[in-house]
Amino acid sequence: MQIEIVSLHDLQLMLDRAAERVIEAVTDKSELHQQTDRWFDLNELCSYHPDKTSPATVYGWVQTGLIPCHKGQKKLRFLKSEIDNWLKQGRKKTLVETANEADNYLQNHKKRGAAMKHHNPPA
Repeated sequence: MQIEIVSLHDLQLMLDRAAERVIEAVTDKSELHQQTDRWFDLNELCSYHPDKTSPATVYGWVQTGLIPCHKGQKKLRFLKSEIDNWLKQGRKKTLVETANEADNYLQNHKKRGAAMKHHNPPA
């Protein structure tokens, strides 16, 4: 392996070029994300949803506020990124996660339950 001596000026130019490449790469990814985020109408959402839901089901979700949506000109619109986040939130917990939550709940409420027993006088 041969070692090349580089002047300070050349080193600065190389660093500037590398920084420009990093900025271009980050910008390209940001633009790609913006391009992938798009609007769905009701039928597109029904097709996109993993369960291929019916429009009536989606209307029910909208009415109860379960699904993120936007209304404009009497039409429902759904932003893909919001739908993706909403779908991820509905992930079923593992048995370990459920057991940990139950343990935490019981530990936090055990103290309160004991205090409540002493606080309520017999009738």
